[in-house]
Amino acid sequence: MPASTTLTIRISPDVKDKLGRLAQGTRRSRAFLASEAVEAYVDRELEIIDGIERGLADVAAGRTVTHDEAMAAVRAAIDATRGGKA
Repeated sequence: MPASTTLTIRISPDVKDKLGRLAQGTRRSRAFLASEAVEAYVDRELEIIDGIERGLADVAAGRTVTHDEAMAAVRAAIDATRGGKA
């Protein structure tokens, strides 16, 4: 498998100009910055999808808590960070 591959995308002239400004300011190529941006976006979105799938699996397996139980846990965590002070 090659270290990288080519992907052609369409972007607005405004985004292209902004990418050019970033490239100039960081002394990186537009292609490098675009690749980094796409990689970060894909990683973030896949984390979201994975989390949703884990949540759906939890629901299907009956691993859920009531709203009251969840709120009690949240309140306990808040109280713990405040040192037990309300």
